[in-house]
Amino acid sequence: MSLEKKYLKSKPICKVKFIAPEPLAEKASSIYLAGEFNNWDYSETRLRKQKDGRYATTLDLETGSEYEYRFVLDGEVWENDYSADKYVPCSIAPVENSVVVV
Repeated sequence: MSLEKKYLKSKPICKVKFIAPEPLAEKASSIYLAGEFNNWDYSETRLRKQKDGRYATTLDLETGSEYEYRFVLDGEVWENDYSADKYVPCSIAPVENSVVVV
């Protein structure tokens, strides 16, 4: 599983942990997360190595929404999340984007 969600009871926020799939982590020296939540900035949200060896980052996302995203390997290769909630066509390229639903 590459998405872990924890909904807050006190406000409409979900803490979403994005975890790079192992095959992607094995072939990259750096992994970033780009998506609607950071204006597709592929150098802003870096995944960091966790104690368990996985690469991950956690974002606070507003509930009741869907967010498109992709992993960016070494600043060049854009990859989908193998276990995203769903996929939608990208508006600027003939590929699909991963989607997290919160």
